[in-house]
Amino acid sequence: MKRLIVVRPEPGATATVEAARAIGLGAEAHPIFVVRPLPWVPVPRDAVDAVLLGSVNALRHGGPNLESLRGLPAYCVGGTTAEAAAAAGFSIAAVGSGGLQNVVVELAPAHRRLLRLTGAAHVPLDMPEHVSLETRIVYTSDPLPLSAGLARALTGDAVVVLHSGEAARHFDRICTPAAVDRATIALATIGPRVSDFAGKGWAAVRSAAQPSDAALLALAREMCQDLGGEAEIPR
Repeated sequence: MKRLIVVRPEPGATATVEAARAIGLGAEAHPIFVVRPLPWVPVPRDAVDAVLLGSVNALRHGGPNLESLRGLPAYCVGGTTAEAAAAAGFSIAAVGSGGLQNVVVELAPAHRRLLRLTGAAHVPLDMPEHVSLETRIVYTSDPLPLSAGLARALTGDAVVVLHSGEAARHFDRICTPAAVDRATIALATIGPRVSDFAGKGWAAVRSAAQPSDAALLALAREMCQDLGGEAEIPR
């Protein structure tokens, strides 16, 4: 069975590894980013109708400025972010399943002044004409060099899961000078846009049916089976 390699930042990397092992995959974490908070200027609560959350990292690293926003409706990119937003005291207005742009079309008529809490690298959004958008960058993901552990993990057949376009670009970038044998490495990505950034020469590149960790792991398990034999299910 091919090994599964998770390169997303912590604590997400460990969470994905644990979920992968629960479905019988031999997974290991080798993050290629570290996430850190950035200082940001809060927006007066009475100037905001709702918040847009494209990642749980906005909540993990938003700091004390989040306190004044608690209770506001939150439009969340997916279920994991929505769970974290609810736990942080936000009310959930909508949960997306195909990127934050798809959540924007579900805006309630009363929500005309939005605050987007996001990372330094983020996808631009097309907003309706009657809606204003303030953006606050509350965290950044610093790229890491290829670690010795990841280099060793990439010397044999493996499936690498990629959760973002930024991760795909950086993984491609660090593998090139290390002369990684791409013909032995398959990539499972969380969506077609991520696959577009992954570079060329890999054994296979496939995208999950839905942009969720569960769908990505289902794809990864299928790829491990197709490309390296049956997965062994723990009993």
